Amino acid sequence: MVLSHRYQSQRKLNMSGEDTVGRFRSREAVVGVIGLGYVGLPLCLAIAESGSRVIGFDIDPEKPALLAKGQSYIKHIEAKKIVSANQTGRFQATSDFSRLREADAILICVPTPLTSHLEPDLSFVESTAEVVSANLRKGQLIVLESTTFPGTTHEVLRPILEKGGLRAGVDFFLAFSPEREDPGNPDFSTTRIPKVIGADDPLAREMAVALYDGFIAKTVPVSSAATAEAVKITENIFRAVNIALVNELKVIYKKMGVDVWEVIEAAKTKPFGFMPFYPGPGLGGHCIPIDPFYLTWKAREFGIATRFIELAGEINSNMPGYVVSELAIALDRQQRKGLNGSRILVLGLAYKKNIDDIRESPSLVLIELLEARGATVDFYDPHVPVVPPTREHAKLANRKSVAFGPNINLYDAVLIATDHDDVDYAALVKWAPLIVDTRNACGRRGLTGGHIVSA
Repeated sequence: MVLSHRYQSQRKLNMSGEDTVGRFRSREAVVGVIGLGYVGLPLCLAIAESGSRVIGFDIDPEKPALLAKGQSYIKHIEAKKIVSANQTGRFQATSDFSRLREADAILICVPTPLTSHLEPDLSFVESTAEVVSANLRKGQLIVLESTTFPGTTHEVLRPILEKGGLRAGVDFFLAFSPEREDPGNPDFSTTRIPKVIGADDPLAREMAVALYDGFIAKTVPVSSAATAEAVKITENIFRAVNIALVNELKVIYKKMGVDVWEVIEAAKTKPFGFMPFYPGPGLGGHCIPIDPFYLTWKAREFGIATRFIELAGEINSNMPGYVVSELAIALDRQQRKGLNGSRILVLGLAYKKNIDDIRESPSLVLIELLEARGATVDFYDPHVPVVPPTREHAKLANRKSVAFGPNINLYDAVLIATDHDDVDYAALVKWAPLIVDTRNACGRRGLTGGHIVSA
């Protein structure tokens, strides 16, 4: 009788999970997305557009209020997409986390930054898990999308969710599916980027695949949550290491009088065995500067030194200092001036072109390094009118972008840190007495002159 009871209980539970799979496939399920930032908001809009109902959750009450009015707070997400989602009645945003009980699936899209000691800061994941646990009900699918080290879903998220007595794989289902957003990339929107999905039990994996199949062009199931976590961190380490390589090559080739940009353009004509990466003033964004250190931290638990990854991090972290040194040399040679007392305009505050995202932007570091050397620094960015508050660069908060115009000739030098497309570089070359270009923005446009220095 005991065996029969256990079999019947498990069969009943599996039928419940299978029913949820059917609800995902038929778009009848309700999806909750926690975190309405650069990852969570596009996800909500994609789900609503697919025909499913979605509830977005954020601790900042201003975000749901703006979304209810059809307004966007992220520049590359058009307001008309929010208006359209609202009009369908399938999208709502709220700060009332008790409504998590309404969701059949809950997708967690919260930040995973580093501490000042370059160790993982999982406080956002942990606090979110506590809120989910308090509102967890049987049959729900929980998916972590935040980038983290292999083992986080099982070792950190699962124990918190199970605090209330419900068990993963029995009462609720747990999976990991890393976000792969590339903000501002018109060629790869949320729905067009293949979605890796990992879970530690087959039914949870089947549920997650059924959910994402509803609005993602291609899903890529893998054997476990840890494997999916490793996939994302591998992707970002690959980029970080290769960017470090070309940054180092840039320094070497400049000493040799060789243009690294010309080298890369010629090298990428090889149809096999080479993939182009490009140097810059340092790494920015929410992934590449951070994620490699998640693995280096976790590797210590197994007694493994990650020398290659850490060296890449060191090279990339040193690039802002290198750029400032190159700017100082250029000022000395062309203007007969030192950095101390010079007026510098940093062009571009966002971490990459054509977006308003300043997370981990090297421009913030550049401004602080220049001011520490005695320079007076302003910035111009057509996408970032005001510096928002940040934890690491609090003193820069609320600074405003200057206007773009002939008065640029009053600066001793312009430092191009971000190569936004909607900048009149021809005018810039005409007005600025000295340009230090870290992105080859001038060279790509055929703009030349003795006052343009590559750095």
